[in-house]
This record gives sequence, structure tokens and C-alpha cells, in this order.
Amino acid sequence: MFLSRQKRRSFSFCHCLLTRQLSSTNTASSSRLHDVYSFVAPPSLSPESSQNPQNPNANTKKKKKPQYRPPSSLDLTTIKPKRTDLPFDFRFSYTESSPNVRPIGLREPKYSPFGPGRLDRTWTGVSAPVVNPKVTSVEGAEDPKLEEKRKKMIERIQGEPLTGAERKILVDKCQRNRSKRQINLGRDGLTHNMLNDIHNHWKHAEAVRIKCLGVPTVDMKNVCAQLEDKTFGKIISRHGGTLVLYRGRNYHPKKRPVIPLMLWKPHEPVYPRLIKTTIDGLSIEETKEMRKKGLSVPPLTKLAKNGYYGSLIPMVRDGFLTNELIRIDCQGLERSDYKKIGCKLRDLVPCILVTFDKEQIVVWRGKDYKPKEDGFFLDREFFDSPDSDTICDGGKHSSDESCSQEGFYSGDDDD
Repeated sequence: MFLSRQKRRSFSFCHCLLTRQLSSTNTASSSRLHDVYSFVAPPSLSPESSQNPQNPNANTKKKKKPQYRPPSSLDLTTIKPKRTDLPFDFRFSYTESSPNVRPIGLREPKYSPFGPGRLDRTWTGVSAPVVNPKVTSVEGAEDPKLEEKRKKMIERIQGEPLTGAERKILVDKCQRNRSKRQINLGRDGLTHNMLNDIHNHWKHAEAVRIKCLGVPTVDMKNVCAQLEDKTFGKIISRHGGTLVLYRGRNYHPKKRPVIPLMLWKPHEPVYPRLIKTTIDGLSIEETKEMRKKGLSVPPLTKLAKNGYYGSLIPMVRDGFLTNELIRIDCQGLERSDYKKIGCKLRDLVPCILVTFDKEQIVVWRGKDYKPKEDGFFLDREFFDSPDSDTICDGGKHSSDESCSQEGFYSGDDDD
């Protein structure tokens, strides 16, 4: 009895194994799960997908995401050129470059530093003039109506001149102990993007303090003139290299002019050489002797790096009264910096450049030197009419009556 039961169990067990093996060999359509439970296996578990794993997304209808494309400045379809009504040529630096000096070549192609297609003006390699020049020309023609347009804009923005009390209040607000707002003007001078910074400061205050250091301070009169000309503001105080620029009575921040920004600094063009092989009127031997003699002369002064050089021109003029050659020690300064200083001395003193060797500036007064009758120290620079009420910024503020008689004091006498 017991043996018969064991035989039956072993027979049933063998029968189950046999049926499982036969069922595994059948296709998916003859599956027992499909017959009993009506189960359909997902595509990931189907034997067809396991046999062909190369195209897993062949039957899916999901679309691929487009590949990420970063924004490019070369895509000109979505960029509209900015249009501005400013009546002057756009330059990288307004104080360290002159439209009267024509370069002899360019160091790079005429790529606009404002970006391709971002400005409605043509970049000539030096500037973006108001009048569209020819492609072959470097400088654009000047429109005679631009000066009238500039004067009208300045009169409209400035309005009535400030009184002495109003000037004193604005200057006191811009002192270091009262305000931290300041714009630093360095070796590049008044750059184009600095105009936008000045207008941003004028959103929150009527006047802004500007600290001038470095090469531009040799000619502070030019710095003040360019600031007033390009920003349409008014300089109400100057002491050394510190200026206070007033925005005007009728200035409105929401109606400020459109100033497109430069995206990079353009390369400086090639200008004629400052130092020639022979000095005009001298032979080669005389030129060599003068250079050796100039390097052995005691230095007139030593220039500090990023200092204030407002008194350099009167010092050189006074030195020429007794000495024929003058040497200025420029150790520690960049070569481009003391070359620019020498160029300014040549035009403003005036004098003849001898050499830049050994980080020195050697200048010669020339054969027919005539000192100027009006000394630089004795004259005062007037940035406003003497009849109007102004502030004399020579360290202390005087009364309105005395200031109206003396005019605006530049502060150069103290240096």
C-alpha cells in the first residue's frame, strides 16, 4: 500500500517536470498565463525585445528633445541694433585719444566692440562716428549742425545756473565723510562705458564725485571739458584730481540718453613714432650726445605710479627757464604710461622729446624757446562765468560775494 503511493507521487512529479519543459518550449501565444489569465507580457519582458536590444525606442512615439544651443552674438535674427541720438562720435577713450591725430594703421580688422549688429553706427577701427563714413576712410566727416544740437541739449538739461548756496550744499553732500559714491578715472581716462556709470549714479543723487589719477591728470582741463561735453553735466567743484559733476536742473533719469556699451576693449591703432632717429635741426652725432647728456642730468621730479600729475606741466615750464634739458624719473611706471605723458608734454609745454630709455623722459626746450608770458601758476582756470555765484574749492569754502568776484578756483595753485 505504501509503495503504491510512493510510485504515484514520483509519477506525478515527473509528469509536472515534463509539462513544464514542454510549456517553456512553446511560444508566447501558447503560454498558459495567456490562456488562463489573458495576460499580455510588456515589451521589455517579451522574448523579441530580449533578442533585439539594439532598438529599444523603436516602437515608442516620444519625440527627442532638441539639442541645447547657447545664445550666440552671431545670431543676428533676434538682435535689433540700438539707435542713439548722442551728437558725438563714440570712442573707447575720449581724453586719451584725439580725432585730430590720424593713425597710420590698424592692429585688427574693423570689428565693432559694441558687438555685430548691435549699433546703428559703423565702426571705423578708431571710432563710431555720427555721420556714416565710407568703408575706406578712417575718420568720418563732421556735421556742422552737431555743435548746435549739443549746445541746445546742454541748455535744455542744465536750465538755470545754480546759486552759491545750492552749489555749497551739493559739494558738501559729495564729500568723503558724507557719501561713498565715487567714480574712479584711471589710466584709460574717460572711457565710453564710464558715461553709463555716471548716469547710473545720477539716478540716486544730483551730483557725483569723480576721482582722477594717473596719466589723464597731466591735462585736467581736457578731462573737465570732455566730462561736460559727453555727459551734458556741469563741474561745480574741483580740488586737485577730485571733481564734482552736477547733472542739471531739468535732468530726468527716465529720459536719459541711450548709451550702448562696449563689450570689449579695442586694440589701439598704430600712430607715428614719438622718438625719431635724429632731432629736427640736429645731426646724428649731436642727437646722440644730447641723449647721453639728458640721461645724466639730475631728475626734475620722480613720478609715482597712479599719482596726480597736475603740476607737472608748470614744473617743466619753470625748469626750462634755467635748464636746456629736463629729465623726469618714471621708474615703476608702465612704458605705455610714460609714453603718453611724454606726448602730452610735447603738445602742452611745448617741447621736443629726446628719449624714453631707462624709464626716463628726457625733453629739450629747443633752439628758439620763448617762455609764456602768462605763467601757469598765476592763472586760474574758470569753469563757469565769473559773474555767477560759484564755489572756490581751494580747501575752504568762501562766502558767495568773494566767490562771485574771484570765480571758480581750480586748485592747481596749491600743488
